[in-house]
Amino acid sequence: MHDHYRSLLPLAGSREDLNYLIGQMLGEISNSHTYVGGGDDGDTTPAAHSALLGVDWGLDAVSGRYRFATIYPGDNTRSEYRSPLAQPGLNVKTGDYLLAVNGAELKAPTNPDSLLQLADADTTVELTIADRSDGARRQIVVTPVTKELSLREAAWITHNRDVVDKLSGGRVGYVYMSDMEQLGLQQFVRQFYAQLGKQALIMDDRWNGGGFIAPFAIERLRRMLVALGTNRESGIATEPEEVLNGPKVALLNHWSASDGDIFPYLFHLNGLGKLVGTRSWGGVRGIRGEWQMMDGGYITIPEEALYTLDSQWALENHGVDPDVEVENQPVDLLAGHDAQLETAVDLLLKAVAGKPAVAPPPPWIPAYPANGIVPPQP
Repeated sequence: MHDHYRSLLPLAGSREDLNYLIGQMLGEISNSHTYVGGGDDGDTTPAAHSALLGVDWGLDAVSGRYRFATIYPGDNTRSEYRSPLAQPGLNVKTGDYLLAVNGAELKAPTNPDSLLQLADADTTVELTIADRSDGARRQIVVTPVTKELSLREAAWITHNRDVVDKLSGGRVGYVYMSDMEQLGLQQFVRQFYAQLGKQALIMDDRWNGGGFIAPFAIERLRRMLVALGTNRESGIATEPEEVLNGPKVALLNHWSASDGDIFPYLFHLNGLGKLVGTRSWGGVRGIRGEWQMMDGGYITIPEEALYTLDSQWALENHGVDPDVEVENQPVDLLAGHDAQLETAVDLLLKAVAGKPAVAPPPPWIPAYPANGIVPPQP
């Protein structure tokens, strides 16, 4: 294979061509986590900086003016979820018009991003806004962000949780983890513990790029309710604490990768519930970093692999098969229907049907009746 791909080297016109050839050669071993990139490509073009407002744009065809069709609120208590237009005191709302950027008039066919790109990212920008295309103008000063992914993803998670809450009448919880690293761990902690009062739970592992914390999440999900505690005010606590005692479903798709493969595998192996969606990526031979090449490029060498208790390799080149296969069709998603999510809710509602929504009450008080005679229950 080395000789085969070496014969193609004279045809390579750039470092990217070379990366492509190396990537194809590495692909011959049919192994996951074999990455290649970087290197001296001779490109001295300065990097373009993004200056984004965390919005979806709408266009008033009559006036040619742009309006804020959606403003993603993010979470301004955390810097990585800062929403430029949702800062206190700005009083910007969905439907307002953006008429100028740093004094430059904005009107179609000019693209809003073309004016915003003239500003440096993470520095202030003056926006001229109005509630109508011909309304009274006012100026505000905002600090754009370089990426909107966290804002849009947070809105998507909130939307999914609202859908699950509505479809289940508040009985089913929903947790999404983007990866199995620091971000995924933060998402699990912020979402899971806030929904311990739910009767059932959906763990959404779709588009999870992997990492290394799947065992942590599985350990929390495996906790079993063994007793209840109460106090003088009749408050009820679980033993162990922080346990969601109810049926569970995990969602997966073909972008559930690496530790995102391992999570549904362990979920199923531990009998936590059904898997809904499509077969996962199938790459669990992991890496521990990059191997540097002479010109600053890199390759990766898989160094870790998963196998079963009966000494069989697990998952690699196949992935995890769902118990209930559901393929989301683009036409359904565009119409606002997530068939995988809706199927998971339906399965869990059937599992909790007829079951009480609250924990059983404590024994009748007093606990120590006089003369050893237990009085009748009221």
